[in-house]
Amino acid sequence: MERAPLKTIRWLFDSERGAFDRLIPRWIFLRALGLIYFSAFFSLVFQIRGLIGPQGILPAADFLPAVAHEFPGNYRIWFAPTLLWYSASSHMLIFLCWAGMIASLLVVINIWPRLSLFICFACFLSFVAAAREFSGYQSDGMLLEAGFIALFFAPAGLRPGWGESSPPSRASMWLLQWEWFRIYFESGYVKLASGDPQWRHLTAIIDYYQNGPLPTWIGWYAAHLPRAVHVGTAALTLALELVIVWMLFLPRKFRIILFLIVTPWELAIILTANYTFLNYLVLFLGFLLLDDEFLTRYVPRWMEKPDPSLAPAQPEPASLESKKVEYKKKASWSSLPERFTRFQLSIVIVVLFWIFYATTARLIWLFIPSAPIPTSPVAALEPFRIANQYGLFARMTPNRYEIEFQGSNDGQNWTTYQFRFKPQDIDKAPRIYAPYQPRFDWNLWFASLGPWNASSIVPRTEGRLLTNDPDVLGLFASNPFPNAPPKQVRAIIWQYWFSSEVEKHAQGVWWRRQLLGPYAPTIEMEGDGKIGVVAFPPPGFPPNSN
Repeated sequence: MERAPLKTIRWLFDSERGAFDRLIPRWIFLRALGLIYFSAFFSLVFQIRGLIGPQGILPAADFLPAVAHEFPGNYRIWFAPTLLWYSASSHMLIFLCWAGMIASLLVVINIWPRLSLFICFACFLSFVAAAREFSGYQSDGMLLEAGFIALFFAPAGLRPGWGESSPPSRASMWLLQWEWFRIYFESGYVKLASGDPQWRHLTAIIDYYQNGPLPTWIGWYAAHLPRAVHVGTAALTLALELVIVWMLFLPRKFRIILFLIVTPWELAIILTANYTFLNYLVLFLGFLLLDDEFLTRYVPRWMEKPDPSLAPAQPEPASLESKKVEYKKKASWSSLPERFTRFQLSIVIVVLFWIFYATTARLIWLFIPSAPIPTSPVAALEPFRIANQYGLFARMTPNRYEIEFQGSNDGQNWTTYQFRFKPQDIDKAPRIYAPYQPRFDWNLWFASLGPWNASSIVPRTEGRLLTNDPDVLGLFASNPFPNAPPKQVRAIIWQYWFSSEVEKHAQGVWWRRQLLGPYAPTIEMEGDGKIGVVAFPPPGFPPNSN
């Protein structure tokens, strides 16, 4: 018979003694996680060479040698845990995407989920660790954290079905719920802690739909709702993130009510803004609030429901004689399988507790930055992005700026490079394409919020356009200089607003815009093959960079 502490530990961490009443929520979440991974890799396969390929905007082949110089030996691998150390060629980049897509589909169809999830995690981490500015999003950290914990949450076996023989361990399920809670609660806290007057005065949503990275056409209609609706939405956002999410820690019926609140909330965000896979991940993490009893009625008839009779049997109270016999058998831990099982369980305990420690420390530091908590365990996990601090929309963007690239052969007549996803033509409706993530377009929105020299993406893109680099041109909708590269390239900046209802009805336009001027240096290719600067932009663009 096990002692009480060991019994409790195994109850928390051992899958064999896991939560048998959470098989359906786990099944739903893992299928969704596979689809989210697939969307991430599918997005990358069309962009990765232009982003970090050998001739891309931020080549991984340049970044990794610099890391190796600063961190000699194996420290470089810990600082940048990526398979691209073996090769950062275009072929290797595409291989990572295809391996990730295949593995993610295996997760979806429930074939060897633990191994498939490990491949997904390794391939996505390999990109994130080498992509620099193209992977600095909170959504990437959310996916890596959830994906890593899912390795311990998923059932064992090649075709586990519902996974009755290895129900989800309570510790891994709790950590996924803990991530879900922190995404909401930490985001709510930073909104108030930032001192942003828009949140303090409940006006944050008035321009939210217009000024986000990549709006949708439904967001245009939402933006034209009455002011009272926007004020109410801001108040509900703070209430949800700071108060309502605490229902996670209440009994079952409160968690079901919480699910029924947050699910339509996330669906509304998905329809009104393109935040890649972020809200899809938060949406399906919410299914872990539920249990089999609630979800069984919604399982389609053609699917077999979990069989309760397959639940691991609970040991009956043992007699004194049987306790003596069992003690003599196990006293020495002489059985090799028993030793391996205990070693395996020990690894699980250390890893999951480490993540809980690091995430809890980050939450405490959010409130008490000087809290005397050891930092080394937290810092050690930073390169893997599996124990993160979150904080969405701490400050709202007051204006919308859009960077536009142009080329010219005479310095007088300029031709525009058309984007695939970013707002540009005022008569073109903003589309819904999340969870697809156009990282180039997304990063240009961030770049527009500061001066050109605060980010290397814009000037490096200009340089690639001077050579008609095919990988970088693939990030655009078309190449206006198909026969030969332009002699000069420049980046200008516009300010955009949603059109009014009157303007849309009369002119059919979704946007109106005003040219502010040059954003980055105008450059040209000189006779010796070097890039020269023709003109620098005036200081103070964009206006909110001062």
